[in-house]
Amino acid sequence: MKIGIIGVGHIGKTLAQKLSVAGHDVKVANSRGPDTIEPEALKYGATAVTAAEAVSDVDVVILSVQLHRIPDLVPVLSGVRSDTVVIDTSNYYPVRDGEIEPIEQGQIESIWVAEQIGRPVVKAWNSIGSGSFAVNGTPAGTPNRIAIPVAADNDKDRQVAMALVEETGFSAIDAGVLAESWRQQPGTPCYCTDVTEDEVQHALATADAARSPKRRELSVAAFEERFGFLTDPDVETSARVNRALFM
Repeated sequence: MKIGIIGVGHIGKTLAQKLSVAGHDVKVANSRGPDTIEPEALKYGATAVTAAEAVSDVDVVILSVQLHRIPDLVPVLSGVRSDTVVIDTSNYYPVRDGEIEPIEQGQIESIWVAEQIGRPVVKAWNSIGSGSFAVNGTPAGTPNRIAIPVAADNDKDRQVAMALVEETGFSAIDAGVLAESWRQQPGTPCYCTDVTEDEVQHALATADAARSPKRRELSVAAFEERFGFLTDPDVETSARVNRALFM
């Protein structure tokens, strides 16, 4: 498949690497231009391009940017083909993104994203920590394989995203429609806890919409106090702390 990725932070870089290894034609872009993209993101064959080039003539566009930057992408995404699948990996953190009033009032994060860009999106790869995503992928059938929920309103789009999740080394779980994607957002039992195939359905079912923002803020405070502002510790410690706070 032809895949364009906008954003080459920790998640975007790993996506570029893993999807290139899987044999896809991958283009990556950031807000500063192709010359500023680190070689690490390109080492398995991805090509650094402009944002406009990244979304041109592709089957899939993956948005891997901070949530508050989504509106900046509207002009770039306006020309994306109608049959292109758009996947959103973002999460809402008010301390980083500023308070977004519709989300504060209860709107689902990726529904807000879909409204901003004026087209449907799939929610995927948002619920795994960047460190775990980079190192914990395993082949299908591996015992205790980590699961990643995928939510979408369009069945075809969801199936495309689920197939790509599998190719990045994780079990893709059908998490239903986008309105249910709050169950994989920060503060929920699925979020950055490395839930396995056996655990994921219970984690999705026991998510609490009222409590998850409070748990999200608690985790921000806990990690900031112990490790520094928006800084994650090692992979094992991060998952263990999140399990204690969210599950």
